[in-house]
Amino acid sequence: MAEGAHSERLSLGDPNSFSRPEDCVITDLSLDIEVDFGRKVVKGKGTYTCKRVSVGADVLILDTDRLTISRVYCKDSSTDLQFTLADPVDKFGSKLQIILLSTFSSEFEICIDFENSPTSEGLQWLEKEQTAGKRHPYMFSQFESIMARTVLPCQDTPSVKHPYRAKVTVNKALTVLMSAVPQGSAAASDDKVTYEFFQKIPIPSYLIAIAVGDLVSRKIGERSKVWTEPEMLDAAAYEFAETDTMLKTAEDLCGPYIWGVYDLLVLPPSFPFGGMENPCLTFVTPTLLAGDRSATSVIAHEISHSWTGNLVTNKNWEHFWLNEGHTVFVERKIVGRMYGEQHRQFAMIGGWTALYEAVKDFGETHGFTHLVPDLTGSHPDDAFSRVPYDKGAALLFYIESQVGGADAMEGWLKAYVQKFKGQAITTDEWKDFLYSYFATQHDALNKIDWQNWLYSPGMPATKPVYDQTLFTACETLANHWLAGTDLPQDSAVFDGFSTNQKVAFLSTLLIKDPMPVDRVLQMGALYRLPGVNNAEIKTRWLQLCLRAGSDSQLDATLKFVTDVGRMKFLRPIYKDLYKLDSVRQQAINTFIANRPQMHRITAKMVAEDLHLNE
Repeated sequence: MAEGAHSERLSLGDPNSFSRPEDCVITDLSLDIEVDFGRKVVKGKGTYTCKRVSVGADVLILDTDRLTISRVYCKDSSTDLQFTLADPVDKFGSKLQIILLSTFSSEFEICIDFENSPTSEGLQWLEKEQTAGKRHPYMFSQFESIMARTVLPCQDTPSVKHPYRAKVTVNKALTVLMSAVPQGSAAASDDKVTYEFFQKIPIPSYLIAIAVGDLVSRKIGERSKVWTEPEMLDAAAYEFAETDTMLKTAEDLCGPYIWGVYDLLVLPPSFPFGGMENPCLTFVTPTLLAGDRSATSVIAHEISHSWTGNLVTNKNWEHFWLNEGHTVFVERKIVGRMYGEQHRQFAMIGGWTALYEAVKDFGETHGFTHLVPDLTGSHPDDAFSRVPYDKGAALLFYIESQVGGADAMEGWLKAYVQKFKGQAITTDEWKDFLYSYFATQHDALNKIDWQNWLYSPGMPATKPVYDQTLFTACETLANHWLAGTDLPQDSAVFDGFSTNQKVAFLSTLLIKDPMPVDRVLQMGALYRLPGVNNAEIKTRWLQLCLRAGSDSQLDATLKFVTDVGRMKFLRPIYKDLYKLDSVRQQAINTFIANRPQMHRITAKMVAEDLHLNE
């Protein structure tokens, strides 16, 4: 059990959801909502098509969190239904129980009038001054993992999938986008417009997404557009020009892309993640706009989720690695096909380093370093790290080496998606199919220490064998700087590295004991690191300075954590700032001053990193 976890699970099937879909389940959803920027709420009606799964089920149980439920009623007769909203339970919100009429058939439709709280964790509201154009306010959602319940009543578990329709009314100066195919728009009044959307493919609640703002688009492929505020459109269109190639490569690996469109939305800087795989509309961070297309592996990752995650989904968040480990594996397959196998294996080495850092950060015996953790009593976001991503991808790479190589594993991958498409599954179901597919190779599979890989903490006992060709040059240069001998007199070797190699070089330095301050500064000057714009490189450079005990880059560091909202970069830097006695209070003051502009998820996690919640 994870540290601090409670002893009871909310339900048998999902420790983070009150819903009981094994008794009564939502099969379709239609939303008619209005976005109120003045009050910072979404209000309206949800029409739910439901099915009794268990004979005699007399209640429908939904997840909510700080929602106002004004009415529940039958769609056809408008007859009011009795409901109870339980007291909140810790970090999981409140259980909504709706009493079903005895006259209901096995399938029925009900309506719920609702409004969310302005403090909803699922929505980020930005004043116009916080946007690039500073003309109009902006709102975007982030429902993964369990924040959908903060915006609408739902069965907020990945095990429940259903299609959805939506009508969204906003000020006519604004554009609405959702994780669905647009169906057009029409004037709702003199100053308001209503947009319509349809997502025909069943999805879990965490993949419902919405963004509203001053948005424009440009076509970047047969099925793809990029959306941004006008000020970022040219940069985004350039950066993501390879999207179509990645999409076609993913189809070769996983099967046909069935979602219709694949658009990208570049969000404001406060977006907490690199990307979010919302169907039809991937959300991405502006930190990807590096100007050199060096960060677009994130796009390959989000594209891959169209199959592993969105189509085949983890049953609950304890099996999150089924989403993320497989997606990293496919992402790196795409990289290998586009740029060469050595680049795939080089990325796997980087993932192993990231896994090592995550395990070290948690502690090697911590429950959240299990590939399949126990999340009883724990919010899934508390367990969020690189562990399910990179430990999962490493396991799949290791399996590939045991069952006959890339061709064999790619055959299994396509069969896996075909077998489980539209479903939500557990690790046991995944493993059973693996053994079924490789029926003649059970001896090889039985040599894998499944207990260690899946259910033990820390680093895996077995490290896969990776091609070291591209990494060796990075490691050799890093060793010179670590030893302080045969230091380079020019930047030729470093300049010849790809961006990913530069990141690996700096990451190698970070996992070792800190270098002396003068050597760190000498290296930074030689490689012109203080002036770099790539966020991956910049983060590691600033960390190297902090770990050496240098405050020479403090102003640049504090500016960076103020300008950037992506947790991948913010959290490591804030953790290192906290460890440095001379700047700890300055870091805390910077965070407190900037907290109102941060995404709530980010603010919560950084506050914990700075020990402000104790």
